[in-house]
Amino acid sequence: MSFEVPEDRKYLESHEWVEQSDDTAKIGISDFAQDELGDVVFVELPDEGDDVTQGDEFGVVESIKAVSDLYSPVSGSVTAVNDALENEPELVNDDPFGDGWMLEVELDDAGELDDLLSAEEYREQIE
Repeated sequence: MSFEVPEDRKYLESHEWVEQSDDTAKIGISDFAQDELGDVVFVELPDEGDDVTQGDEFGVVESIKAVSDLYSPVSGSVTAVNDALENEPELVNDDPFGDGWMLEVELDDAGELDDLLSAEEYREQIE
């Protein structure tokens, strides 16, 4: 099976993605991760204004199969949370790189993105 791995993102080995736009970054989980989890039934996310740290846990995603911690690919302050996931957690399954996004973060250090996997490196990891 072939999974979607957009080239414009960077990835953590734990299957989170980040998409940079100037000094902010959008975060979610990969197509591979949502497929492994199965049907997502609940997503627990931090609040706007909370800080996240690269490599640290920022939330939990719960599926019919498992509960998995979510890890932040970057450090910064949470500027937006995808509230739609409260009532429609299945968006994570339906559109993990679009409507299923989780957080937006104001970056503390854009240089942290250099520590992450490229789309090609991530693709090699999941094949």
